[in-house]
Amino acid sequence: MKSTSPQLIIESKHPNFSWIDGLVLLTLFGVLWSVLHFGHGMLVAFDPTTVPVLDFSTGQIPYYAGRTLLRMWIAFGFSLFFAISLGYLAAKNNTARAVILPALDVLQSVPVLGFLSATVAGFMALFPGSLLGVECAAIFAIFTGQVWNMAFGFYHSMVTIPNDMQEAAAGYGLSRWQRFRTLELPASAHSLIWNSMMSFGGGWFFVAQSEAISVMNKDIKLPGLGSYMAMAIEKGDNHAALLAVIAMLVLLLMSDQLIWRPLLAWADKFKIELTESGLPPTSWVYNLLRGTYVFTWLKLHFWQPLEDALDQMLRRLKPPTKRVQPDAVNWPLRVAGLVLAAGLGYEVIVGVFAAIAALHGALTVATLGHIVWLGFLTLLRVLAMTVLATLIWTPIGVWIGFQPKVARFAQPLAQIGASFPVNMTFPIVVGLFVATHTPMNWGSILLIAMGTQWYILFNVIAGAMAIPNEMKEVAGIYGLRKWKLWRTLILPAIFPFWVTGACTAAGGAWNASIVAEFATWGDVTLKADGLGAFIAEVTKSGNTPLIITSIGVMSLFVVVMNKLVWRRLYAFAELRFRLD
Repeated sequence: MKSTSPQLIIESKHPNFSWIDGLVLLTLFGVLWSVLHFGHGMLVAFDPTTVPVLDFSTGQIPYYAGRTLLRMWIAFGFSLFFAISLGYLAAKNNTARAVILPALDVLQSVPVLGFLSATVAGFMALFPGSLLGVECAAIFAIFTGQVWNMAFGFYHSMVTIPNDMQEAAAGYGLSRWQRFRTLELPASAHSLIWNSMMSFGGGWFFVAQSEAISVMNKDIKLPGLGSYMAMAIEKGDNHAALLAVIAMLVLLLMSDQLIWRPLLAWADKFKIELTESGLPPTSWVYNLLRGTYVFTWLKLHFWQPLEDALDQMLRRLKPPTKRVQPDAVNWPLRVAGLVLAAGLGYEVIVGVFAAIAALHGALTVATLGHIVWLGFLTLLRVLAMTVLATLIWTPIGVWIGFQPKVARFAQPLAQIGASFPVNMTFPIVVGLFVATHTPMNWGSILLIAMGTQWYILFNVIAGAMAIPNEMKEVAGIYGLRKWKLWRTLILPAIFPFWVTGACTAAGGAWNASIVAEFATWGDVTLKADGLGAFIAEVTKSGNTPLIITSIGVMSLFVVVMNKLVWRRLYAFAELRFRLD
């Protein structure tokens, strides 16, 4: 007779749908209905010759908030796909890296208004007679305010994965998809989420410029919080501006509680450490969703079969391991790459010749020299902002990252600060500068910092929270304190994250200078001497030659800085500060 020990019996439980699952399904259907409801307004007829007047009544604020939030998440979806795709390609292929990183340097330096100038007419021609063309231009402008920080952050996370983990994945024979799903994406999740939060806030920062489009002597205002804020600024209506800011803060707090905080709690399990932190991040939404069966059912009946099918397809497409004919295996990819490069090269050449034709006879040497001088003045403001933000926010970010209880309260506050549109501070700032006789040439540094310093803070927090717990314990055992602790552990650990934050902060500062160097509220206008104010003026007047020249000069400044400073710091961080 055989008997089974009761301690070895595993009781199989068959979870069933509960009221929590019903609540989740109801929420999902509500989100779907909201997307369809607000998305329907994007497909209405539109005539650019008779632009409709935007309803300025306060009762429209909830609807405008929904339209803006939909644009933000659509742009974020494209930004996430773009950042992961290009970051992965740049990390895995040296040839692609040599092209992608300089291209990202150039593109992040192009102002949002520059993208709008070049894309509004194209999108309107793509969707004639429909508002969808202008909506696509606005979404694309928000996309350009979000994507660069995410792409740089994901690329950096990919190239700093410990070598022993990469070797273990190769030893187990994992396919590219399996390695990406089980190692590379989880190892990058923590940094990607923090950079996504910052990038989402960056989209809010430029939402007014994206929805209230004033280019080529056309004034187009899409229904949204950004255009409502722009109208409040034009009218000098403090009450309307306050209501719009309150609506934006509500959306930010909802996003923090329902999306970002649960994602941070979920990503904590992917930290590269041997001992668990004493106070891991928590989220009531994450704890609630862990008890649901609907996601388990979706994983078993939808996601897992899809992953298995994708694994099989990739294994079938995997080239044979023979070494005799590598060129015969890779020639389709090489041909496709050459065709793509040729197409992009052709478009670049056409654009260059079009720009030369537009500038011919309309630009003098004196004007070009003046624009370069204005760019140098803005460069000094960008450098001042980067240094001051580093000195102020690095110790604060480390303190927040080392204190999980503080991070729970500081995270939404920092996100609000990062997302707060600087032009909403103009009633206070303009009055303060006028009352204290502060020159706008100095005051604009404060306005630039209000929009871009958060890149450094968020990345430093992410770096401090990513430090393995066993390293902190070892530092405590050896009695490392104060400067020794910073020099031995903290600074080396957060340096790669700081490089990402400082690089994107400097790039974003050039964009923010367009708003910060040209402040208006009602009839009061303050202007600083700089390239940002110059771009704002020529873009509004529709002066194509000066728009092209000023954006080109700004791009040149950013590319030179990235080549001489940031690329070298990236390489130093990749080689010196890895968890190997």
